[in-house]
Amino acid sequence: MIFTTNKVSQYYWKVTIDNPPVNIFDPEFSVQLRELMSELEANENLKVVVFESANPDFYVAHAELINIFEFPKGTGDTGLSISWPDVAKRLEQAPFVSIASIRGRARGLGSEFIQAFDMRFASKEKAFFAQPEIGIGSFSGGGGLERLHLLTGKARALEIILSGDDYNADTAADYGWINRAFPDHELDGFVENLANRIASFDKKIITIIKSIMNERVIIPKNEHIMETQTKFFASLTEPEARGRIKALRDQGLQTYGDVELNLAKYL
Repeated sequence: MIFTTNKVSQYYWKVTIDNPPVNIFDPEFSVQLRELMSELEANENLKVVVFESANPDFYVAHAELINIFEFPKGTGDTGLSISWPDVAKRLEQAPFVSIASIRGRARGLGSEFIQAFDMRFASKEKAFFAQPEIGIGSFSGGGGLERLHLLTGKARALEIILSGDDYNADTAADYGWINRAFPDHELDGFVENLANRIASFDKKIITIIKSIMNERVIIPKNEHIMETQTKFFASLTEPEARGRIKALRDQGLQTYGDVELNLAKYL
């Protein structure tokens, strides 16, 4: 199982991501995440869920690129693709609070994964963030063009997406990409205390707060997300993109090694 759930209490669950070697968001990741999301939504008592990684070097590395066209097809209840956008929308609208506790690299779809959470906290020493798609001749296709600028502002989102570079946790916090960065030894304690504190409050009020905030802020429109994803997959059929992905694959893409640890250098 990619996702292991620790039911800390009836109100607070902790989910650990473990998809060796580098926590790639692949088709099986997509299937199991959808199943997990249904389980979370069905629990009427659940108030807060924390997602962390079993791999300190990789939170979610990025989407499966070598076999990217094998992702599940179809639309979910939100009207969005079941491969990922549907779950992202469900996380945004969920009656519980979702928190990403981040160690390791969150690039590409890994970055877009955490953007769908309500809050994001990271290790100063071990967390790195990127939207590297431009380096493979493409662009963010899993919500990054719709959500990142809501966190960072347009200018910083453009810097992140057009540079394709790695950003450390301190810079990500300064930019608003994440809530805060903590020394690694303080991260778990802070997230645990926050999750337990939220879990002590009235779920009805938590749900109302999220619902009102979703109504007051601009959240991505379904048609925009679907249009971007269609263009994203089309871009990956271009010779430039296929050539860049092959070059990365030949050097060790999606294996545990220097390419994945220092992807920005190889792009």
